[in-house]
Amino acid sequence: MTRVTAGCGGSILEKGNQCETFAFHLNLLLEVEEMKKYPFTKLVIEKSLTRKEYKETLQLLEILNERYEEDVANGLMNHSNLVIHFAGMLCYKLPIADALEALDQQGLYPKLTNQLIRLHHK
Repeated sequence: MTRVTAGCGGSILEKGNQCETFAFHLNLLLEVEEMKKYPFTKLVIEKSLTRKEYKETLQLLEILNERYEEDVANGLMNHSNLVIHFAGMLCYKLPIADALEALDQQGLYPKLTNQLIRLHHK
């Protein structure tokens, strides 16, 4: 089981206890059977991405997906630039292979994700 460490501010003992309780509850939720349907979301939580990092990751995926669809529409067959862009711009907290696997399992951007996985394993 991967443990989440919550980043709660404050130096008061009570805040520390609340933070510890929150982290415990979050870890329990991550073990709920339903979370298996959301592996990318689970990975984001486990790796403690901030809201900004999460939004930037989703924006990256949207940009790459649009670029991939344009490339396909234009008949381009070499998409290696997309995996390079993905790897270079992905949040440093997310391991590339884990992120790709989780995106695939959650069904996010399936055509793009399958292409990135194929290229990443070359």
